[in-house]
Amino acid sequence: MTSKAVLRGGAAFCATVFFHIGSVHAQTVEPVAAALHQAPVEDIVVTGSRIRRDPLQNDSPVVLIDQASLARTGLSSVADVLQRLPSASGGLNSKVNNSGNLGNPPDGGGVGAGSAEIDLRYLSSKRTLVLVDGLRYVPGTSGSGIPATVDLNTIPGNMIDRVEVLQSGASSLYGSDAIAGVVNIITVAQQEGLRASAQFGTFRQGDGHTQDYSASYGIKRPGTNFVFGASYVKQEAVRSGDRGISLFPNPGQTACTDPIGGCSSAAVNGRFLGSFGNLTIANPPNNNPTLANLRPFTASDRFNFAPFNYILTPSERYGGWFSFRQEVRDSVNLRVKAAYNRRNSQNQAAFLPLFIGPDAGNGAGSLFDTLSIDATNPYNPFGYTLSAGKPGEAPANYSFIARRLVEAGQRTFNQQVDTMTGSATLDGSFGVGERRWYWDANAAFGVNNAHQSFTGNVNAARVAQAIGPVALCTGACVPLNLFGGNGSVTPAQLAFIAFTERDKSEQKLYDFTANLNGDLFDLPAGPVGFAVGYEHRIQIASFDPDPIVAAGLGADIPSKPAAGRYNSDEFYGELRVPLLKDTPFFNSLELNGSVRHADYSISGGSTTYTGAAIWKPVADLLLRGSYATGFRAPSLGELFGDRSRFDLPANDPCTSAAGGLFQSNATVRANCIADGVPAAGSYAEDQGGQLPVLTRGNRNLRPEKSRSLLFGGVYSPAWTRSAGASFSVEANYYDIRVTDAIAAVDANVKLNNCALSGDAASCAQIVRTANGFINEIDATLDNLDAIRTSGFDATINYRSPVSSLGTFGLSVNATRLLKYRLSASNGAVVIDREGTERGSPDQAFPKWKGNATIDWAYGPIAASFTGRYIDAVTELDANGDPNELKSRFYGDAQIILSPAFLDQRAALTIGVNNVFNTDPPACFSCSLNNFDPTTYDVPGQFGYLRLSYKM
Repeated sequence: MTSKAVLRGGAAFCATVFFHIGSVHAQTVEPVAAALHQAPVEDIVVTGSRIRRDPLQNDSPVVLIDQASLARTGLSSVADVLQRLPSASGGLNSKVNNSGNLGNPPDGGGVGAGSAEIDLRYLSSKRTLVLVDGLRYVPGTSGSGIPATVDLNTIPGNMIDRVEVLQSGASSLYGSDAIAGVVNIITVAQQEGLRASAQFGTFRQGDGHTQDYSASYGIKRPGTNFVFGASYVKQEAVRSGDRGISLFPNPGQTACTDPIGGCSSAAVNGRFLGSFGNLTIANPPNNNPTLANLRPFTASDRFNFAPFNYILTPSERYGGWFSFRQEVRDSVNLRVKAAYNRRNSQNQAAFLPLFIGPDAGNGAGSLFDTLSIDATNPYNPFGYTLSAGKPGEAPANYSFIARRLVEAGQRTFNQQVDTMTGSATLDGSFGVGERRWYWDANAAFGVNNAHQSFTGNVNAARVAQAIGPVALCTGACVPLNLFGGNGSVTPAQLAFIAFTERDKSEQKLYDFTANLNGDLFDLPAGPVGFAVGYEHRIQIASFDPDPIVAAGLGADIPSKPAAGRYNSDEFYGELRVPLLKDTPFFNSLELNGSVRHADYSISGGSTTYTGAAIWKPVADLLLRGSYATGFRAPSLGELFGDRSRFDLPANDPCTSAAGGLFQSNATVRANCIADGVPAAGSYAEDQGGQLPVLTRGNRNLRPEKSRSLLFGGVYSPAWTRSAGASFSVEANYYDIRVTDAIAAVDANVKLNNCALSGDAASCAQIVRTANGFINEIDATLDNLDAIRTSGFDATINYRSPVSSLGTFGLSVNATRLLKYRLSASNGAVVIDREGTERGSPDQAFPKWKGNATIDWAYGPIAASFTGRYIDAVTELDANGDPNELKSRFYGDAQIILSPAFLDQRAALTIGVNNVFNTDPPACFSCSLNNFDPTTYDVPGQFGYLRLSYKM
């Protein structure tokens, strides 16, 4: 997309889409063609093509959300607005609280704590390309890995003029990542005077307070546009302990003794498992524990970690930006823009679960898995050394010691993320005979720098010294009491073993592009248009965990440093050929095609292409179809990410406990014994816990490939416009297939293949201890999966003529998911996901999703109501039985008052989201808080007030 075309197009959009105060869309999903149909506009560049054209002839489904529409949702994040699109499928947002709870997911990208993403078509955020003014934007980081996605919270909200969402693949135009679609954020390029707003919102329960302040000022002179602005957003927490749905690890649970289980064996008073039995301390705190003070460990001793998390994570964002555009001379313009954004965010988890011993399951070579508690440790109640069985020691005589370090306080993860971006664009035009050709050259850069501090971790080397021979616990060392229960770890003991973990990550982007477009020659039906261009991009990333963690000495999620870079050189060409015009049954007929070749320094070259046709049998009806190939190059995290751990909620079929197959299935018993499970059946860990999955990147990854089909149409009858109204209907069918999708073999597949069929390859990737416990499951990334998804989008928009009763509007947007089939692990498992909840990582795949908005405006008063529908989905509960997550309907209402005596420059907005106080459906398979945060709202009504002013 050329910068000049964007600037000119902005004026056309603002003039014709008519999103003003008197026309409220609480969530507008406006097709570009329908939005522009009521008035003629000059040819511009719209997302989905690089050729200047009449947007009514766009061959791709593009929806538009402008700045006013973003404000009308009452949400403080553009990602939250985009995630409500029926074609969207969630992604990371402020309802996701993963740090320290589950670890780094097995996708090579890290947690991304505090960030916000957009995922189209359920293909994951890394397959949706995010652009800013048609240019690449630096990926986000959170101090916990190297993500492949853009953090939308790094873009100041009042910098956004509008968002164009292309709901089809476009790799041939934009390159890698544009498999599911493209989100193009168009920034403010011109403005006159001051615009300011202040908003405060809160949940009915009195938490989750949100403040949102922004101001911008524009100066417009002949040939010059200068706009600058600043914004500040503060979102406070909603805690899981303050909502009924998240008080226990499972829905409906009332105690850790419930048969469903789920509470942690890392108890506040400790769990001591070995040849001596399964024990805990009787009367804590005990500063001189003896064998007589110990008693059997029961389910009532387990720890309920659920109420110590966040449902809505706190964050603070502030930043500033400017845009300067100057006409250098006739037909040559310079635009320079820059932005800075700071994000301070926080995640929280329950007190650190300290696991020590040969069956501790820390994995990744953790020192904690090899520690012995010496007989001379003054708090060892057994009178002999609890040996882990290291070389030179006695054979292992205990399984593990698990102790919840309540004395250290909750685990708190604080992210400080700085994002700096800038770009410069020269654009212009020149004559070629009687035609004008348009050119632009762009240079963009971005730096995203993140630091994360984690309080509540402990150093394994110091723990080893504090539980080892007391003669070696000298200097600052203080012997550690692991057996005395809650309150027995003294401040002096804690001061010796504890440390604040400090991690950092950084991503850099340098992007240089040049584009040329215009008309080549005329055919009877119109001019043949073309566009060509070149892009050179450099991406650099690094992740540096705390040196103590990198050395394998941390008690929480293990991580290793990672760094990498790549560059790409890419060329593209696009052609538009009008074949027929103004003939019977062919008001117009046009063919379009594009091709792009990309050469990546690491993963090699890829050529993609698109072919499309547009047919208007009559002036009011547009029909279109396209076929496109796409690709996604492996991200730096997927290529260079080193070993880390993801704690997967999963069941081990080899356990002798209830739900396992060891005792009831002879084949499973034989296969499990061959895999290292004791033949006596002594391995009897409860189901429903978390198993350690070791993630790792792979430098031999190949690019993913895709194929997309699209058929659709737009009907916008002229008779409605002649009556002073507007009406349009748009419908599209899509079918996307992804092959060589990058993933790790699912840990559940490995566990079942090993236990049920004795598959040697699967068993080899499951590392068990001598007592049968799983120490780690390998999850190295590879090109393993294939995805096939198809569906149907429909949009209806109506705007009434002005009458004595005001104006009325209706907007209906819906998506029907017809198919979502995952052929995972090189075909080892085939899953039809439509109508289901995946769980961990959370994702619902409802067959129907839809939004509908009805609005009314009369003079200084405007009102709207938006309904959001999510169809029912089915999951498997803790027992493996189907459980329905029933459909949900959310309602959002808003009133705007804009007094006439203030010339409608000031407006007071009153709104309530979730007016019916609808709770999310309870979910057993979801990873945290018993509901899916990528799909459903935070429980509770959210009300807000906003005062805005426009000079």
